[in-house]
Amino acid sequence: MKFEDLIQIRNEGTIPEDILPLLKALLHDAAGDWDSAHRIAQEEFTPEGSWVHAYLHRVEGDLSNAAYWYHNAGRNKPDRSLEEEWKDIAMNLIASGS
Repeated sequence: MKFEDLIQIRNEGTIPEDILPLLKALLHDAAGDWDSAHRIAQEEFTPEGSWVHAYLHRVEGDLSNAAYWYHNAGRNKPDRSLEEEWKDIAMNLIASGS
């Protein structure tokens, strides 16, 4: 999958079942379904899962919880927009196949 494919899926508003879980979480977030996105991220015990989890708490506005998850992911809280971070996470997940 390429990033452009993910954007097309996001724009169509459907979430395929056969997509990587963390990409599915990002698609749920993009669709405004934070709870489903969060549920998926909580089940991924990887640095990438912690990064998505941190991002979601940043979306929620719970910055102290986000800081905890950024630490678990081995990352600093970003100083860029949520949209830019969503793109960075998606591109990283696609590149790594996570």
